[in-house]
Amino acid sequence: MNHSHLDEVVSIARAAGEEIMKVYATDFDVAYKGENDPVTDADQRANELIVSRLRAAFPGDGIVAEESADKSDALGGGRVWYVDPLDGTKEFVAKNGEFAVMIGLSIDGEAQAGVVYQPVKNKVWAGVVGEGAYLLEGDARRELRVSDVSDPKDLKLVVSRSHRAASTDELVSRLGITNEVQHGSVGLKIGMLSEKVADLYVIIAPKSSKWDACGPEAVLRAAGGRFGDLGGDPFRYEGAEMLNLRGILACNAAAWEAVLPVARGIAVETSLI
Repeated sequence: MNHSHLDEVVSIARAAGEEIMKVYATDFDVAYKGENDPVTDADQRANELIVSRLRAAFPGDGIVAEESADKSDALGGGRVWYVDPLDGTKEFVAKNGEFAVMIGLSIDGEAQAGVVYQPVKNKVWAGVVGEGAYLLEGDARRELRVSDVSDPKDLKLVVSRSHRAASTDELVSRLGITNEVQHGSVGLKIGMLSEKVADLYVIIAPKSSKWDACGPEAVLRAAGGRFGDLGGDPFRYEGAEMLNLRGILACNAAAWEAVLPVARGIAVETSLI
């Protein structure tokens, strides 16, 4: 995956963002796929656009998209795109702007490239693992690199705006964290880590899916960060299981080894792993 191909994915994400913002400006309806799992016309329209544009730009690649019924491309190897057309639908419904388009490329089961786009602020975080990450904000472009904060008590933790688990409080207590910020969308939280606005993000629950992780993981790792499950293992983007059953740990590289044992311990105590 090279940066010229990544530019095409950025273009696709921005086009999806335009469709999302058309719906955002209206008094849209909200349906529910499950308990506390909203979906809107914006999710569907963005999903359709991204899938069709990816198929045209990268014929032969597999695509696994949240709002597409067919997830069978996850069963094969090679190049597979994981798409969350609107990450942070609750924030979209609340109209607070904290939602994103997320597109990630896995190659042989490993995240390799990713784009996260925040339509409300016209911000793009993009990266290719091993080749670097960058932020596009308006006409400005700058390279991204995670922080080098190593002492856990000095880390800034970014937490979900829409829900907070007791396990998060336990992590904060054990690490001695005193600095937190709330935000919506997995992708936007990872963008904050890549910009040094935050240092750590943890999900101690099986509540995220592969399309929540692939694009953000690639961006964070391209920016020098670490991303894995709460056992410390790398994510594998293959197979029929779409849930991230062992949670997510995203951190700068400097503090990873100090944070991982604590997060893993809490995951064991809560029977997550």
